[in-house]
Amino acid sequence: MYRFTVFILLAIFVVVGCKEAKKYHDEKPNLVAKAPTDKIADILAHQQKLNEEFRDPEESPLPDRFRKDFNGLDFFAPDTNYVIEADFIRTPDAVPFMMPTTTDRQSEEVVYAKIRFELHGKTFELEVYQNADLIKEKGYEDYLFLPFTDLTNGEETYGGGRYMDLRIPNGNRITIDFNKAYNPYCVYNKKYSCPLVPAVNHLDTRILSGVKDFDKN
Repeated sequence: MYRFTVFILLAIFVVVGCKEAKKYHDEKPNLVAKAPTDKIADILAHQQKLNEEFRDPEESPLPDRFRKDFNGLDFFAPDTNYVIEADFIRTPDAVPFMMPTTTDRQSEEVVYAKIRFELHGKTFELEVYQNADLIKEKGYEDYLFLPFTDLTNGEETYGGGRYMDLRIPNGNRITIDFNKAYNPYCVYNKKYSCPLVPAVNHLDTRILSGVKDFDKN
């Protein structure tokens, strides 16, 4: 599994970035449709891997006081209805822009594509971003960042929205698995600098999948 939680050069922004040494993640999402049972197994394996990373002091964004009693992230139950085939519409003429973050830092991004899909009987469109520095890193040349907000924010999920990691597909279709949506690292530790979700990437529906908000109590 936005090791993105930041858009910026992994080696440089280990502390300031939303864990750049970890996220823009290096795990490639599955872009091939599978049988429903395989989808569930893939989601459960993803959740297990994420929990293992959060337990690892070398990987985890959690401060020691939270990590020592960490029993696992709070996930929505796996739901294959949120594994969606979307149109992948490239935007080759897009102009780079500076994306604000939770700190004074800004990240140079470009809208690499738009994805269009149907969910809950509605058609939605989201922008997908590519970071100017990250694509220079080995293994991240085809990495894409998908931040979004939805109607669960501030209730079941973090108020600032969640992130997803994608890879550039070969054709004009891509699989989006909202079960793999995760929180920015600044949710767990304020030392990280996390990109703010652009207003254009708001989903006027409830995305009941992925990681829920973090309870610090």
